[in-house]
Amino acid sequence: MNTCYFVSDLHGKLSRYEALLKLIKKEKPDFVFLGGDLFPQRSLQSGQNPDSQYDFVRDFMLRKFSDLKENMDCAYPEIFVIPGNDDLKILFDKLAEGEKADLWRNLHNRCVVIGKYRFYGYGCVPPTPFRIKDWDRFDFSKEIEPGCIAPADGYHSLPPEHDPENDTIEKDLQILVKDENLEFGVFLFHSPPFNSLLDVATLRIFDPELQPVTLNVGSKAIRNFIDEKQPYITMHGHIHESARNTGEWKQNFGRTLSFSAAHDGPELVVIKFELNDPLSASRRLIKT
Repeated sequence: MNTCYFVSDLHGKLSRYEALLKLIKKEKPDFVFLGGDLFPQRSLQSGQNPDSQYDFVRDFMLRKFSDLKENMDCAYPEIFVIPGNDDLKILFDKLAEGEKADLWRNLHNRCVVIGKYRFYGYGCVPPTPFRIKDWDRFDFSKEIEPGCIAPADGYHSLPPEHDPENDTIEKDLQILVKDENLEFGVFLFHSPPFNSLLDVATLRIFDPELQPVTLNVGSKAIRNFIDEKQPYITMHGHIHESARNTGEWKQNFGRTLSFSAAHDGPELVVIKFELNDPLSASRRLIKT
């Protein structure tokens, strides 16, 4: 049980999900990681009801993955999911129904131990320019980059169970990991680490009349965490255009090998790697 598939930022695109389901059925990986931004993007215009998105979970995800599980039987992979910043919490919580049916496991803020590997998930991101704030957190201080909105100043689809004014990614990761040995720690993040080959965004934040600029927009707390704790493998998404901007989808941070499955084209990107040989990782673009 070593073969892993990692995808991210599917944004409810049915063709990408169909391509993924077809690939899983054909190639039978042992583990599949879904790295956030799972659902269709929605505007927060007045009068729109996020409950209307429930159909995607019930009528597509639950039905399609249930059919796949029935077809594959014992060959059905272990599937892990986390939210992304575009995934409303009121909708993400609906995935609990699939978790009860053993279709997937919600890995956000959790650890699952299988053999010698410790699988962790964390979907939160530093403050973004977008108004959805269910999964926004400060990195480690109340620092906000130009053009971004503070976590407490945007829209929450459910009353926050955390403190948007003060909670941080740094604090969350300390609570999640404690003093555990991360020699074989495998992390599923949504945000990439700051100042890396995986977090280079193209932005028009200063003047819409000017040419766009490229900036590193990943999480400083996640970067510090990787540099200090040196986990075995980390997976990231969020910044769709980063691979196009840098030409890279993987990077070493000391002993840690990090991958990004984010993509700004119409294809489905699948990162395939072996748990016992992460250097074997490959990136595939599958037409949808």
